[in-house]
Amino acid sequence: MTAVLAYAAAQAKAPLAPYTLTRRAPGPEDVEIDVLFCGVCHSDVHQARAEWGGGLFPMVPGHEIVGRVRRTGGAVRRFQPGQAVGVGCIVDSCRQCASCGEGLEQYCERGFVGTYNGREYSGEPTYGGYSQRIVVKQDYVLSIPQNLDLAATAPLLCAGITTWSPLRHWKVGPGQTVGVVGLGGLGHMGVKLAKALGARVVLFTTSERKRADGLRLGADEVVLSTDPVQMKAQRNRLDFILNTVAAAHDLNAFTALLRRGGTMTLVGVPEKDHPALKVGGLIFKRAALAGSLIGGIAETQEMLDFCGAHGIVSDIELIPIQAINEAYDRMVRSEVKYRFVIDLASLSG
Repeated sequence: MTAVLAYAAAQAKAPLAPYTLTRRAPGPEDVEIDVLFCGVCHSDVHQARAEWGGGLFPMVPGHEIVGRVRRTGGAVRRFQPGQAVGVGCIVDSCRQCASCGEGLEQYCERGFVGTYNGREYSGEPTYGGYSQRIVVKQDYVLSIPQNLDLAATAPLLCAGITTWSPLRHWKVGPGQTVGVVGLGGLGHMGVKLAKALGARVVLFTTSERKRADGLRLGADEVVLSTDPVQMKAQRNRLDFILNTVAAAHDLNAFTALLRRGGTMTLVGVPEKDHPALKVGGLIFKRAALAGSLIGGIAETQEMLDFCGAHGIVSDIELIPIQAINEAYDRMVRSEVKYRFVIDLASLSG
């Protein structure tokens, strides 16, 4: 067992503060990782502040982890000391259900083990990447392409795979027109990935100030979703909509934009339910409303390899761990372009 420095919320809504946790020694199948960078996901705020229900405290958030292998167990063959690796939202799953068998561990029927605010099947709590070190079973560790900036790669482990998984499942590609709703940590990755997959991308935002940035990131069009004239011009145009907004809003305004047979997929989880959906908007176009949750280990590796091949990383603001509480408040106010990433070297300082 090893004592490791970290930052934790002692209880719901408490500011994060220095904390010392204990990591297990690596077993035969384990990889011990020195954490270099950890992205700050909006779900970190929701969970540390218990906005999604009860949490396990003290809580050490962080599931967008990039680091280097420190040492490995005797049965590990795919990873070597010094290698750049990543850990996302999942550190274990049952490996027996149909979902796990299909490489879709995020839908594990027993429930996957979250990187933090979860429990190992042994009952021990999990602690995330706001820490110096983490120990993870080799099957849940990912290889990082050598050409990618490590700090800017960290958000790919959640924001990247959360947008990649639905884009791939609904076969987004050339010849399609894809809408991305919201330009934040998820939305900016949705724009980059959909464009790289060959689709025509229409970004929807409530802020005119984000128009130039949307175009810079790769959108072909930027639509102000509060303007009825601009929204009307998009009706029946979109093959697929990736809705990244994590606040309650009118879904009917966007289902109206789908072509016959189109799908809108939600990846943002709001604190309160969306207003009632008018089902006629789906029925009369054979349209669909769907949801999607992160991704399995195999498709996360696929996403990382794709990003390596296309030079795609997140737009980030690098911060010391001591600025995490300010970063949480700024993120709630949407004052980041587009993902905070913690430099864990600051923890020992």
